[in-house]
Amino acid sequence: MGALSALSDLLAGLALLGFVGALIWLLTRPRARMAVLMPAPGRLTIAAAAMALWCAALYLSGAGSPPTLAAQALRDLAILGWLAGTFRTAAAPTSQALRLIQRLLAALCLAMLAGGAAAWLHDGRTAAAWLKPTLTIVAMVVASGGLLLIDGGARHAGGRMRMPTLAVAGGFAMLWAYELNIQLIGTLTGQRASTLIALVPAVALLILPTFVIAAMDIGRERMRLSRPAAMRAVLLVGGAAYLILIALAGAVARLVGGDYGELAQSLFLLVALGAGGLLFASARARAWLSVTISKHFFEHRYDYRSEWMRFTATLAQVEEGGTSLHRRVAKALAELTGSPAALLMLPDAQGGFHVAEHWGWPVAIDEDARLPLRTAFMLQETQHIVDLEAVRHGRADDAEALAMPDWLIADARAWVVVPLLHFQRMIAVAVLHRPPALRALDWEDFDVLRIAGQQAASYLAESQSQQALSEARRFDEFNRRFAFIMHDIKNLASQLSLLARNAERHADKPAFRADMVETLTISAGRLSDLLTRLAPRERARAASVERVLVEPILTDVAAGLRPRGDLFVGCDAGLAARGDGAAIAQIVEQLAANALDASPQGATVQLVAASEQGRVRIDVIDRGAGMSRAFIRDELFKPFVSTKKGGFGLGAFEALQIAQAMGGMIDVSSEPGEGSRFTLWLPLAGGAAADEATGTMMTKVATR
Repeated sequence: MGALSALSDLLAGLALLGFVGALIWLLTRPRARMAVLMPAPGRLTIAAAAMALWCAALYLSGAGSPPTLAAQALRDLAILGWLAGTFRTAAAPTSQALRLIQRLLAALCLAMLAGGAAAWLHDGRTAAAWLKPTLTIVAMVVASGGLLLIDGGARHAGGRMRMPTLAVAGGFAMLWAYELNIQLIGTLTGQRASTLIALVPAVALLILPTFVIAAMDIGRERMRLSRPAAMRAVLLVGGAAYLILIALAGAVARLVGGDYGELAQSLFLLVALGAGGLLFASARARAWLSVTISKHFFEHRYDYRSEWMRFTATLAQVEEGGTSLHRRVAKALAELTGSPAALLMLPDAQGGFHVAEHWGWPVAIDEDARLPLRTAFMLQETQHIVDLEAVRHGRADDAEALAMPDWLIADARAWVVVPLLHFQRMIAVAVLHRPPALRALDWEDFDVLRIAGQQAASYLAESQSQQALSEARRFDEFNRRFAFIMHDIKNLASQLSLLARNAERHADKPAFRADMVETLTISAGRLSDLLTRLAPRERARAASVERVLVEPILTDVAAGLRPRGDLFVGCDAGLAARGDGAAIAQIVEQLAANALDASPQGATVQLVAASEQGRVRIDVIDRGAGMSRAFIRDELFKPFVSTKKGGFGLGAFEALQIAQAMGGMIDVSSEPGEGSRFTLWLPLAGGAAADEATGTMMTKVATR
């Protein structure tokens, strides 16, 4: 016992030094800064001084002595003052009952402190016989009332209070609870709890850090247990209660006599196993327990962080089997509220909504199950979440205005109707199945469903936008293909018009008739090719990559453009490129036709092909008006920009697109008044080009 007494003195001395240091720390802190950190900084300083005085009494007189109890009354009075200044503010006044308790406790402390001090001064040590029990009773009453004040004040403060300030209140509550426990044990057992009394200074040391931390710039966040942590704490408390009940039953059985201890423990075990089995097997029991815990143990029913993470994960995750977004939306909304199933309704052609998808709905849905136009219009305008249970029992004020269809009201499985709104437009409607443990919807359910509905509607709207964009892309692809073909048809029309005009003057010449037949044959083939390119499933020309001889392509292009002007063709013998022959011909023909249009009457356009630096180079050279560098840089290869009257502005753009698709490029060199050189670069087909060291054979074709 001597060792315990020495330990108590040591702890009391340490607590005294600690609170004196805390008092000095609080006195040196700037008043303005302290006023920002806590509601009553001065009262906290007074409480620290009272704690130091009490620790001095502990060190000098020992725990439980009359001087210590008198100092304890003074300490309790200081703590009550701090609680009044901290939790009772003008912005959030405490209740009248708590204020009354606080005044009674303060008056009791003052009266007993004054009476005890007078008796002690008058009678000296003889007053200890009757003073100590009186002060003990006062300490028990003050501790009990103080715990009520701290509980009510902490709950009333809510999120306005800094966590370190609440920790100081928690430290006072721990001190009062410890002292109350000591007095209760002594009253019930009739024996002094010497060990617990000796360890009172240790409790004082435990609450000492809260005084320092409360005056520091930390802890502005309010700390809350997560739901999993709170649930585990509840389970631990339940397990502890179970063990305590078993121990009490065994103790009672031993006192009564007989072999009832094992029977009681067996009964408790059977009850626990039965309750666990019920929770494991019954979805209704689990739902009821979840609702009860959420209702009575948590400030909010939903753990918004975890619920929102799960909700968004369900919307974004594509499960095996290709689960559609519509089904994921129904599943996410159902799981959010504990519903086992859900329907998702989408707009139909008549303006109403029909069932498009479901998740977990027990039976098939009738094809006539739909929301009429009036109901859809009212849901969109009012944005109401409809509690169908309230509608069925006549508790909904707007049931008649919303005009819920009869099939939905008659189906007892339907629980709530949630409109999914995106920018005031109703994208879809969700119908949730009633949960296993039916409960009334409150404001929190409505808020969560409204926000979740907007989030789900944004996903659905994005999906619809993607589908619309895909369709628009298909239309755009068709329109671009048609625009290119219109451009080619225009070129063919110009060529046939020129042929018709020349026929009036040269129809009697056999050579012209032969050229005319050849030109018409080529034009007909090109028209057939254009019709093929209009087909929706036609692949891009660059998809066919093969070894193509360049010289025949240039010769055919020159023959086809013969009615429009003279062309000179020069090509390395055996020169071959990798690409699509028809696409290369289309590029060269387009560039050559533009060169002829830009050239003066009677001028010759050159088509020259050679291999250079491992690539095929095809030059189209004219002596026309030329182009400025700014025009080449900013406008030449842009669609719908043309210098020709009535031109589409697609020739150069289309040629560049086709060349790039084959891995090639078009280079342009031009100056105003100096003509232009368009250079088509293409991949060289390996081993096909002639050896430049052996000379170059040029083929010359002159046309009129």
